[in-house]
Parts: sequence; structure tokens; C-alpha cells
Amino acid sequence: MSTRQRALSTLLLFSISALFLGCEKLPKPSEEALETLEMAESGDMDAQYKLAEMYNNGEGVPQDDKESVMWYRKAAEQGHGEAQVRLGSYYFCVSEDDIEAVKWFRKAAEQGNAEAQYWLGAMYDFGQGVVEDDKEAVKWYRKAAEQGDAEAQRKLGEMYSHGNGAPQDYQQAVKWYTMAAEQGDAYAQFALGDIYVRGDSDLFNYKEGVKWYTKAAEQGNAEAQYWLGAMYDFGQGVVEDDKEALKWYTKAAEQGHSSAQYYLAIMYTDGEGVSVNNKEAAKWYHKAAEQGRAGAQKDLGYMYLRGIGVLKDENEAFKWFTKAAEQGLSDAQNTLGDMYAQGNGVSKNYEEAVKWYVKAANQQLSEAQNNLGMMYSMGWGVRQDYKEAVKWWTKAAEWNNANAQLRLGLKYAEGLGVIEDYVQAYKWLVLAGKNGEEQAASAKEDLRNRMTPEQIAEAQKLAKEFDENQ
Repeated sequence: MSTRQRALSTLLLFSISALFLGCEKLPKPSEEALETLEMAESGDMDAQYKLAEMYNNGEGVPQDDKESVMWYRKAAEQGHGEAQVRLGSYYFCVSEDDIEAVKWFRKAAEQGNAEAQYWLGAMYDFGQGVVEDDKEAVKWYRKAAEQGDAEAQRKLGEMYSHGNGAPQDYQQAVKWYTMAAEQGDAYAQFALGDIYVRGDSDLFNYKEGVKWYTKAAEQGNAEAQYWLGAMYDFGQGVVEDDKEALKWYTKAAEQGHSSAQYYLAIMYTDGEGVSVNNKEAAKWYHKAAEQGRAGAQKDLGYMYLRGIGVLKDENEAFKWFTKAAEQGLSDAQNTLGDMYAQGNGVSKNYEEAVKWYVKAANQQLSEAQNNLGMMYSMGWGVRQDYKEAVKWWTKAAEWNNANAQLRLGLKYAEGLGVIEDYVQAYKWLVLAGKNGEEQAASAKEDLRNRMTPEQIAEAQKLAKEFDENQ
């Protein structure tokens, strides 16, 4: 069968298939396809590449991946650079044969094909089909970048920014990111903005950061939308504008960005840039919490505990506080301790309460330190130990926890867990009262009757010095 007859047979089969599929009009055989096939079979590599493209796109011939790959290979084996890139892409994306992909990318890259150079750099970057080698990745990214390939410019900027395969150099990172960003690469625009906002202190420029965040955000880059929202939220590089912050947080949140979801929820909670809407806040806290955002898990727990924006549900509150506590969030650990101590949303369990109070207390959360002092004082979940109680109340009191200051003052007055010391007792009672602890006034008055004027003056002096050192 001649070349032209073979092509006509192929097109006829395509036409018959279309007829059975119910097409109203049969495709007309493409003279261009026939001519290209004839030239391709005679060994013309440009025709082979063109025919592969025609089969790949279904132009003038039925779409056929196998035929497309066959003709790409014929052209590639003759040294056609674009065909080598397409063949490499096929092995990487479709056949998932990284070693074969590297082989063809390398052939094209060595001919100076920028796309192949970028892909070869990426293969070295991620260790696919070759041993991971950052220096080799930088070498090939640079070759492609110098030919104007935006993706390679962006990746080269990334390598310099992180110090991978080359010494960390923010000036070089800015140079290459800028080249890619000016070609419209959204990720490069975001990365460039990030260097100006969060990178080398010598390059800090919030206005320039906002400029590039904006360009990336307008192209739909969720990370840039989030950070642009944050810049408007905190007035960095722009005039503080809650409505603009809300706008950009919303765009990022709708793309699933957990931090944006969390801060959007806060804005609905606090009524910043929008009317207070606890139901909407709960919705966004929930989305962020489900993605593992610890702060959102904690805040969602409070909403369930108090019935704000959702139906009150202590079991659901317990669930979310547990998730946040397990991520190490001290506020959640303390609240979880409270729930175990009080039997809210879970069976009362003092030992578990102590466990979570200890975790939060060791993170210097004064509320947990105060609670832990109470557990030791009462012997709940631990052996009663006034010295240990005083230890934890002292830690909390030094963080200006009013209730701990009251309890510490009483223990100094009673000489329980610590040597009796009226001056220290009075000092802590003065501080507790100043910090809003109402019971401090009566306790202080009782103690005054047992103290000399000199002791009272010394205690007041110590309280003043404590305040001045805070």
C-alpha cells in the first residue's frame, strides 16, 4: 500500500467512526496531512515533528497518542530539538518513565533548547530520573534563564533565595525573580514581594512588596492574596484598610488558604471591615480548623463551648480544643485542662487536667500555672503539696496573674508551703488588688493588723519595684 493510500485509509476509518458517533458531517481528508505524511515517511524530520503535532492535536488526522509518540520519536532520533522535548514530556507526564524523560530532555538541552534546559534543571532539582543535584539544577536553570525562560528565571531566583546549589544571595534572587515577574510569572511576582517584605533586612521595602503582591494577587495567586490582605490589615506599605484586607483575605480563603480563612474569621468575629457575623466567623474557623490551623481549632472550640455562631456543644468544643492542644497551643491545653477538671464535654478526670495544665504551664501560660498551683494545693490529680503549689503560683504571679498573686499572698501570710513572711504576703496582695482581684482588699486589711508600719512600707516599696520592672 502506498503512503497516500495508507493515509486515505486512516482518514476513512476516522470518517466511519465519526458517522457511527452520529456526526452530521464527515471530516474532509486533509491534503496537508497527506503531504506531511508522505514527507515524514521519506525521512524529513521537520515533517515527522509536524505530523506528530497533528496527531497530538487531532488536526487533519484523527487524534492518536500512539501515532503522535511514534512520529515524535522518529524526529527526535534525527536530532529534532522540539521533538526531543515533546518526547521527554511524554515520558515524564504520561508514561512516568523519568529516566527516559531525562535522556530526551538532555539531548534537547545540549542543543540549546531553553524548555529542555528548564526541565533538565527541574529533574536534577527534584531528583527525578537522576540523583538529586542542586548545583546541576542551577547550571541548567541558568542556561534556560539566560535565554529568557520565565519559569527557569523564577526557579533560579528560588535557588539563590534559599541557598540551594548556590550561595544564598538575595540580590541575585531579586535579579532573576524580577526578570520572571516582569514576564508575568505570578509565583515570581509573589516571591519577589516576599523578599521585600520578609526576606533580607537590607532589602526591606514594604511598598515594593505590596506592588508585587498586588500583581500576583490579581492573577489569582492565593498566597499573594493572603499577604496582600495582611499588608492592608496591619497597614504595612499601604494605608491600613480593613475593607481591602477583607477583600483579599476572602479571595485567598475561597481558594482554600487556611491562614486567610483564619484571619477572615477573626474579621467577622471582631467586625473589622464588615459587620460582626458570628455565623460567618464560625464557618471560616471551621474551614481553617479542618486544615489543621491550631488557632482556628482553638477559636472554634470556644464558639462551641459558648454557643457563639453555632449551637452550644461541649462535646464538639472538647474535640477541637484537643486538636489544638495536641499541636502545642498553650491556651487550648489550659482550656482542655479546665474541661477535664470540670467534666465539661468529657468525664471529670483530674489526672488528665493536671497533664494538660503542666504542658501549658511549661510554656509560661500564667493561667495554667495558676491552675496547676490550685491542683497541688487541693491535691486534685496529684499528691497535695503546698510547696509545689507555691512554686507554680510564684511563676504565675511574676507574670502578673492577679489570682495567683492573691493565693501567693495568702500562703505567705499563713506560712503554708513557704516560710511565713508578712512583707512578701502584703506585697503580693497589693499587686493582686491593683490587678483587679477583689478579695485582695479584705485580705490585705486583715494582714495590716499584724504588721508594723515599717513592714507595710517595705511591702509597698517591693510592690512598686515589681511594677516598675514589668
